[in-house]
Amino acid sequence: MSTMQWRPAINALTNPISRRIQIVPRNIAGYDEMAADISTEHPVYNADLVRSLAPLMMEWIQGRMINGDQVTLTDAFIFRVSAQGRLDSPNDPLPNDKDMLQASISGTRTFMRKLRAEAKMERLPMNEKLPHINSAEDTKIKLPDVLNPAGLLHLNGSNLFFEEDDPHCSCVIQGTESGETKQTTFGIISNSEILLAPDIPAQADPWNNEYSISLTTQYTEHGTPRMGTYQRKLRTPLAVSIPGGGPPTNIGILTGHAAAPYVSITAGSASADERLRIRVIQDLVEEQLLFSLIDMKDGGQHGNEVEVTADGGFSLPGFAGSTVSSLSITVNDYAALWEMIRNDYQGRLVDILDVVV
Repeated sequence: MSTMQWRPAINALTNPISRRIQIVPRNIAGYDEMAADISTEHPVYNADLVRSLAPLMMEWIQGRMINGDQVTLTDAFIFRVSAQGRLDSPNDPLPNDKDMLQASISGTRTFMRKLRAEAKMERLPMNEKLPHINSAEDTKIKLPDVLNPAGLLHLNGSNLFFEEDDPHCSCVIQGTESGETKQTTFGIISNSEILLAPDIPAQADPWNNEYSISLTTQYTEHGTPRMGTYQRKLRTPLAVSIPGGGPPTNIGILTGHAAAPYVSITAGSASADERLRIRVIQDLVEEQLLFSLIDMKDGGQHGNEVEVTADGGFSLPGFAGSTVSSLSITVNDYAALWEMIRNDYQGRLVDILDVVV
């Protein structure tokens, strides 16, 4: 019996970075492999017969699930239909969501007990040596994942060193919408850290303030260049003008590479210039986004959270000691914002706002 292979892999969702157990499939088997294996082990069953019956079994399972049944194959698998969505009251209709219904497939207790008892694990080495960026922090603002044109960017990680004058090596900042620049001004380049004055490329629209950073290194004179990209996105501060305390121009925020902003600031009340942050937390249990204004220190002052579940206008209150008493926002594309926060920001998205009155 073959072993089940696995290797340690980077888990970029944890801070500090940890490793996860990654199972590496030896092969991908389908109907043809099933038919060949069963007919070899049980010659009484013809391979063509097995191959023709297997899709019919899957079709039968799907039909049962469509009719609202749970299918339990003893000592094998349980097939269930589940639904995702939120109802604000018991009498609400079902959401108009083509992805509402989901299929859940799990092993039965007997199946899983045998799998766990008989599987033999074989450790594989980590993938080839690559530059790996564990963290990025602006040294002036002293916050992670901030790309500040007036500061220095400090990268920590492993295998980061490269020869600055080597044409095969580089450190590149790239906009997720457009633009990229090869970095040229470094204070430190070592295996464990890099300090640089960022040259930030312009993007199409002001709300496109999302960037990635990557390193290309060459570990030997004739070796193959190896590239590693920081798993988190970097974001630049956004300017918010509130002239005379009145309403500002529509200012896009909390967006990635989209051609239109997911969220816009439409009005505000402030007595003086201030740098602060707007934070969005994804609540998967209640299926809502929680917006709030916060200060420039993690764990510092923050305004009351505002619950948002759909597109529309909302008012965010300020926090103690802030010169900004409120900001009015419009959520233009709630669905796209939800997906971006879930897929790219691990449930928490923050933009720095430079408010000018």
